[in-house]
Amino acid sequence: MSNISIHPTACVDEGAKIGNGTKIWHFCHIMPTSQIGANCILGQNVFVGKAKIGNNVKIQNNVSVYDNVVLEDDVFCGPSCVFTNVINPRSFVNRKEEFQTTTVKKGATIGANATILCGTTIGAYAMIGAGAVVTKNVKPFALMTGVPASQTGWITKEGIVLNMKMQCTQTGQQWKMENEDLIIDN
Repeated sequence: MSNISIHPTACVDEGAKIGNGTKIWHFCHIMPTSQIGANCILGQNVFVGKAKIGNNVKIQNNVSVYDNVVLEDDVFCGPSCVFTNVINPRSFVNRKEEFQTTTVKKGATIGANATILCGTTIGAYAMIGAGAVVTKNVKPFALMTGVPASQTGWITKEGIVLNMKMQCTQTGQQWKMENEDLIIDN
């Protein structure tokens, strides 16, 4: 583990795989089954279980990335966002064999205090608004808000909301959907 910064209060269990340039801050706990890519930032009080985290991922304070959660490259997890891993938990019933996989695709953003129910996939470059509750799969480039979360717009790779005409509100550039990709309309 070269060029990795681990705060003295963090607990990184032997066996955890951590990529170069990653920073792990105060009071984090990284389990031995964790896989964390290069150049990631894990804010204060982050827990990582048997999860797979790609490169350049930013996980803000107070986030638990439980077993069976996959965060692809360039994902942003806002403060106190929540991942679940079992659909019907009970303290007196062991359901570890029933954990469902949750996948957050490349470049997606999850806002502060959002909740992601297990078994869902969040598409590439999608944006989940603060406090939203995701109960079903999210399309790439979709802007999701509310409880339960519903699509309220489209968003570019750079995080700019498109207007009703699929035009960037900052640059005026026209966009269109082709298959499941948001592309510039030439």
